[in-house]
Amino acid sequence: MNLKILGSIAIVAGTAIGAGMLALPLATAALGMFPAVLLLVTIWGISIYTSLLMLEVNLRTGVGDNVHAITGKLLGKKGQFIQGLSFLSLLFALTAAYLTGGSSLLVLKARTMFDLVLDNQLAVIIFTVCLGLFAALGVAWVDKVSRFLFSLMVILLVVMVGVLLPEVSPAKMAMQVVAQDTSTSLWMAAIPVVFTSFGFHVCIATLVRYLEGDAVALRKVLVIGSSLPLVCYILWLAVSLGTVGGEAIYGFSGSLPALVSALQEMANQEWISKFIALFADLALVTSFLGVTLSLYDFIAELTRANDTLLARVRTWLFTFIPPLLCALYIPDGFVAVLGFAAIPLVFMIIFLPMLMALKQRKEVDTGYQVFGGNIGLTLIGIAGVIIIAAQLWVAL
Repeated sequence: MNLKILGSIAIVAGTAIGAGMLALPLATAALGMFPAVLLLVTIWGISIYTSLLMLEVNLRTGVGDNVHAITGKLLGKKGQFIQGLSFLSLLFALTAAYLTGGSSLLVLKARTMFDLVLDNQLAVIIFTVCLGLFAALGVAWVDKVSRFLFSLMVILLVVMVGVLLPEVSPAKMAMQVVAQDTSTSLWMAAIPVVFTSFGFHVCIATLVRYLEGDAVALRKVLVIGSSLPLVCYILWLAVSLGTVGGEAIYGFSGSLPALVSALQEMANQEWISKFIALFADLALVTSFLGVTLSLYDFIAELTRANDTLLARVRTWLFTFIPPLLCALYIPDGFVAVLGFAAIPLVFMIIFLPMLMALKQRKEVDTGYQVFGGNIGLTLIGIAGVIIIAAQLWVAL
């Protein structure tokens, strides 16, 4: 396995792993460990199939095209509009989720480190301004910062899992909570959040160009690259549910600071407690930087902004005002907004690739094709409907 393939695997895994991992225990605690793992494996299977479907579409359209160009070739302007709207909605939702999560951790730090009561809305504004400025600095800055922070985050995750895994209680892991909610409601609440946590598909077109359309290598990259987050997520759930307990985490009502504080209390050593807090910070910050850079660049492209200071300020405001307003008025919406992000993600990585693959298969019968045929496309379409229905069930 050469360095390009290893690097590509790291890109896939790194794109998936991020702040969504922090939400997994909060979203799945009421199910219990083993049902949660079953859901993770199922969504992982869906993510692999959809990634290979997108690979098929990319390879048959032509190496070098981005997602927007491919959608235009196969589905025309209407398809491009849906794709662009879905991408914009996804990035806005993720940014809003990371602002709520980041500001809540900032409030926690102010209280625990400085004995300072920080207003949540002020924390949202501070977090947005301080970290949001990186988006306007450009990809070179974000790339350097993100690579360092992500590497540190992975190291901290390995240390945390190694130290806390011996403290895991099988009884707590097996615990299933069914309080006032029905079992159906618990599953419906968990499905969209887990689905969003496997959203690495935005990098596929880039990898197709990078590996020069090598279908065998790309298939290996997507399968292995998506399997690494699955392993990390299962270990993270085992550590969190197996130490704090599903019933306790369910009682946090989606509060990220409560989860972080509970994990810190489980740590026997002070340095592990600090590592846990730093890990949570890095998971949020790395995701926030990557998502906001993509959002900033996308809006700059849509508005055809030039490189002047005034244009950069205007683009920055368009980028952050909508998610900032959401974070200000839904301060506890970290898990909820992550779940909402599943809706545009379904359109981006399930429905649109399905339509493009169906059209291509009628016109071209050569080249790479994902297994399953029309039955596979039908099943993945049903899965997309279920994911959207789950989120609407929760919202309504």
